[in-house]
Amino acid sequence: MSLVAEQVSWRIGQKPVLERVSLAAEPGKVLGLLGPNGSGKTSLLRLLAGLRQPSDGRVSLEGRDIRSLGRRTLAQRIAFVEQHGATNADLRVIDVVKLGRFPHRSAFSGWTQADETAVGEAIARAGMTDKRNDRWQTLSGGERQRAHIARALAQTPRELILDEPTNHLDIHHQISLLQLVSSLSLTCIIALHDLNHAAMFCDRLVVLDGGRVVAAGTPEETLTETLLREVFAVDARVEASPYHARPHIHFLPFGPGRGG
Repeated sequence: MSLVAEQVSWRIGQKPVLERVSLAAEPGKVLGLLGPNGSGKTSLLRLLAGLRQPSDGRVSLEGRDIRSLGRRTLAQRIAFVEQHGATNADLRVIDVVKLGRFPHRSAFSGWTQADETAVGEAIARAGMTDKRNDRWQTLSGGERQRAHIARALAQTPRELILDEPTNHLDIHHQISLLQLVSSLSLTCIIALHDLNHAAMFCDRLVVLDGGRVVAAGTPEETLTETLLREVFAVDARVEASPYHARPHIHFLPFGPGRGG
């Protein structure tokens, strides 16, 4: 395992946000993080990225507590794409992507061929080659998300953490973005809201509810009708898709007196 959380808890003052959460990300696989709003997904991702320290337990990277690793070392290894990544300046796409090279450069080092190669490859992998010189304010939402992923890839990470990257995208850009993530051959941990997308694109799933892990395993093991009813408060039927053989969730309409 590459990135592991062992019984981690996190609190805001006396309020528990995460309680004794454990998970392990397999190298080269996509681990999906699911849960209702307020279940602790973003907080857990920030602990895994080293942006916060757990109140209890530990997060380790290949067996080493990440608290023992320097910020530069972590940034060279783990890239984090936030849910609301903002770039206010009207930069070009290539300038945004170049920001990903900061962990690999000293304060006085010049731009190297290794930097140039990493940026070019990141832009190509994110499918943004024809947009590399476009201005940020001219990009669509999907293009901006791809540019953020290209910036993360320019870090040349081995672990990529994404917090609900498909939010506010149309269905075409959602599918395109998830296809990109699943093709990267990196260890990916991704928080998602869409359960069918999680079933299609993730190798394993962890479900949070109230700051605790309530289910973990393959999509087939995890996305049960009972879990959907008890955790997400929806009635649904789960069947194997005839197109990709992964679980497909058919949500049922609310009955009389339900919904709102």
